[in-house]
Amino acid sequence: MPSSESSSRRPALTRRSLLTGAAALGGGLAVPGLALPATAAPARRAASLVSSGTPELTHGIQSGDVRATSATVWARSDRPARMLVQVSTTPDFREVRTVRGAAVTDGSDFTGKTVLDGLPPGGDVYYRVVPVDPWDDAHAGAPVAGHLRTSPVQAGDVTFLWSGDLGGQGWGIDRSRGGYRIFSAMRGLDPDFYICNGDNIYADDPIEADVPLPDGSVWHNVVTEEKSKVAETLDEFRGNYKYNLLDDNIRAFYADVAQIQQWDDHETHNNWYPGEILDDPLYSEKRVDVLKFRSRQAWHEYTPIAPAYDDENRIYRVIHHGPLLDVIVLDMRWYRDANSTDRQTFNDGGILGTTQAEWLKRELLASSATWKVISNDMPLGMVVTDTTQGQPNLEAVSQGDPGVPLGREIQIADILSFLKQHDIRNVVWLTTDVHYTAAQYFDPDQAAFKDFNPFWQFVSGPLNAGGFPPDAVDATFGCQQVFVKAPTVSNASPATEFQFFGEVHIDGASREFTVRLRDNSGAVLWSTDLSPSRR
Repeated sequence: MPSSESSSRRPALTRRSLLTGAAALGGGLAVPGLALPATAAPARRAASLVSSGTPELTHGIQSGDVRATSATVWARSDRPARMLVQVSTTPDFREVRTVRGAAVTDGSDFTGKTVLDGLPPGGDVYYRVVPVDPWDDAHAGAPVAGHLRTSPVQAGDVTFLWSGDLGGQGWGIDRSRGGYRIFSAMRGLDPDFYICNGDNIYADDPIEADVPLPDGSVWHNVVTEEKSKVAETLDEFRGNYKYNLLDDNIRAFYADVAQIQQWDDHETHNNWYPGEILDDPLYSEKRVDVLKFRSRQAWHEYTPIAPAYDDENRIYRVIHHGPLLDVIVLDMRWYRDANSTDRQTFNDGGILGTTQAEWLKRELLASSATWKVISNDMPLGMVVTDTTQGQPNLEAVSQGDPGVPLGREIQIADILSFLKQHDIRNVVWLTTDVHYTAAQYFDPDQAAFKDFNPFWQFVSGPLNAGGFPPDAVDATFGCQQVFVKAPTVSNASPATEFQFFGEVHIDGASREFTVRLRDNSGAVLWSTDLSPSRR
């Protein structure tokens, strides 16, 4: 049954006054008159600073991977600097503590991340980043302020959003049409956090200044040097992230809402897999195994993921959000087998790789949260093809054969059976990738493979990219298309209504899990309420 709109849990004035009057480039509030601690520096060094100026933040601020008492804060400077992060529980910053944070150098393209510890759980935290000279804190640039909300330690309401696919198919920032305006609608919902489900950039899609539209009007893109060709060098990958941060809406959203970032193919190249040699005339570097390392470095530099989860800088991880929710983030790109007709009769590592698949089982088994959300950057049950190598290979999990599991389906069947065997309930899958929005119910009574408990997968996107017609569904796992909204033509522009994001609200008292699929204005297209299943 459709459910009512969620309401803000605190007065809007208190929250929004933090960012009112935000600097156009900073994406947050520049707070004048901020007193900073000074450190000693050689006299000749201080003299050179006067002539060279002070560091300034260039692309707003972000926060991510928020826990009950910690969070990661991101910023970028225009030169070498150190991040000083001031933290307060009130937006007026009357009482603050200062964290002497990361050094920002040219080795990371002047980006830096600082982990804040000792935060109050389940509350609003206001922070501001001050860029200071690496040798003298007295030489400080303008601070930029932001907000995040920490995870609760007791059961309470949780609201978050998810989507992906930003700046794809040649559709970049058109300021005459409001830029990435969907982020304004998303920010207005006051979520606790946002999951970017992948394709946060389109490194393989150059942007042209003007794109004619079917109605005779013209889409006018902001253009930059790095977005005028496909990304091959590290600086070109970095430039794709900087391009998105030229938009006012996304900077304001990132300053106000913490993120959980994920990636998919377009952070590197369309439909890529390890070991691939590109058949793409736009590329002089054809080796995906060269491009993917440059891509991953830029991704880590420009997203507010916690600094490292292991020695290989893996992306798959779990974010625990109080007793009601665990968010399990997958990486269906780095460890996958090669795209093929995908009709193997054995598990060759599948789309996750063996190590990640076993990790996923362990995390699901260990989770004590009521709801386990799996953020999968590639959908289940939909037939997503790959023709980049000149033949119809398979890009996702399903290959359109509604019979027994084959290829990558074997790995997913094993995971689904594991969930049933261990009575792991309340698992919901969220995905993006396919450039439309849908609600899909996986029913073992309608499936060729029946050894699993029924579950839901919800699809939403793109944020600002081409919209596409729906894909065929595969009956191996009994995928039922309960709702879908998609264009009838390929690459429908963001000037149309076919841009989407999803919202989840978990009620702290009833533990009911409400999903709303929304369009770029924020209007609810479809919703459902899921009651938790208890053992």
